[in-house]
Amino acid sequence: MMYKSIRGMEDILPGGIRAWQSLERIARIELESNGYSEIRTPILEETAVFSRSIGDTTDIVTKEMYTFVDKKGRGLSLRPEGTAPIVRAYVEHSLHRISNQSRLYYIGPMFRSERPQKGRSRQFHQIGAEIIGSSEPQMDAEIIARLSDLLKLFGLEAFQIKLNSLGCKDDKDKFSGKLKNYLKGKKNKLCADCNNRLEKNCLRVLDCKNEECVKIVKDSPDIADNLCGRCGEHFGKVKMMLESYFGVQFVESKKMVRGLDYYTGTVFEVTHPDLGGQDALGGGGRYDNLVKEFGGPNVGAVGFAIGIERVFIALGDKKDLFGSPGLVYIATLGGDAKIKGRKLAEELRLRWNGFPPPDGRLYNLNVVTLLDWTDASLRSQMRSADRNGARVVIILGDDEIKQNKAAIKDMENKEPQFLIDIGSVVDEVGKRMGLC
Repeated sequence: MMYKSIRGMEDILPGGIRAWQSLERIARIELESNGYSEIRTPILEETAVFSRSIGDTTDIVTKEMYTFVDKKGRGLSLRPEGTAPIVRAYVEHSLHRISNQSRLYYIGPMFRSERPQKGRSRQFHQIGAEIIGSSEPQMDAEIIARLSDLLKLFGLEAFQIKLNSLGCKDDKDKFSGKLKNYLKGKKNKLCADCNNRLEKNCLRVLDCKNEECVKIVKDSPDIADNLCGRCGEHFGKVKMMLESYFGVQFVESKKMVRGLDYYTGTVFEVTHPDLGGQDALGGGGRYDNLVKEFGGPNVGAVGFAIGIERVFIALGDKKDLFGSPGLVYIATLGGDAKIKGRKLAEELRLRWNGFPPPDGRLYNLNVVTLLDWTDASLRSQMRSADRNGARVVIILGDDEIKQNKAAIKDMENKEPQFLIDIGSVVDEVGKRMGLC
């Protein structure tokens, strides 16, 4: 019997993994150079971590979470998003005692039981960042700027940042009453889900994608026009800082609420036209009450998440620019050649991959060496080099070793092979790869 992966949970094969590694490497370098530290939380959490924070009336909790009861009777869920587990870890390990502000980032898989379609998988991957410990508007602006900078580093253009404010808890409660009054006379036109939302959490109606519901809320009150003085001032500062300090362009989207209950204050979303109906690349916002609700200190927090699969969809053919390192194939004939080939492979890796990494930095993988240890014929080894996509082949035989030479074959330029002093091979490979 042949088994297949679960629909919506896809394998990432060796031929495509290089682009993922390059994207993740860019994210790590950019975020760590700006003072963010990586955090890794478990894929499984207690279900209450999500139902309490995301909201038990949201689609994520009511329809999309993978939830089960384990042998000890505990309700567990595969994480559908990254912020709630990070807040749980922040509180559990008292990270506020280590630093007044924690800048954290994560890269990893999330899970939602949705109907698979373009841009939506049941297992998907996110890059996210959080600043926990401050309610200042400059933190909102910084986190949005980090998101914008990352997308530019990935090579994305034409994305749009949409910005809104939900205000504080009192603002949300007062606005909910206004919105509910507006929608009451239109209940018969709302979808079944929105009729349920109207009673439990009417702000969720603004997040509905049903065409009729979208038309109905088009003329509804705007929450950004109903902010208290303090929240209005905060939002004004965020917009000013984005424009003046960071040079980040945005548009106000007064109907945007995002799909998670823990958001308060600033919320934002990044869209891209090449994504079609599911046009969100990522988003985030401020969640000033969540840490306290999890039993931690009363501190503010703000964060974002980017969907990696959606980034690749938006990149299209440009994702191929996340290049694979050049493959150097070392073909050997004879025992002495194999010994010399192993040493040469090590020299190539040390020279062109910067390993060990200098100054603790992440190194860029420029060269992969593949040494043939078999007793296959040269013809067979050359075929293997071609199948593996080798950029350069180094040929070592007993005759070459006696002359202290190596033969070089440039597989891309299709030039005739030529002999070179073995001490010059590393530099020659670098030249052929465009590394020097």
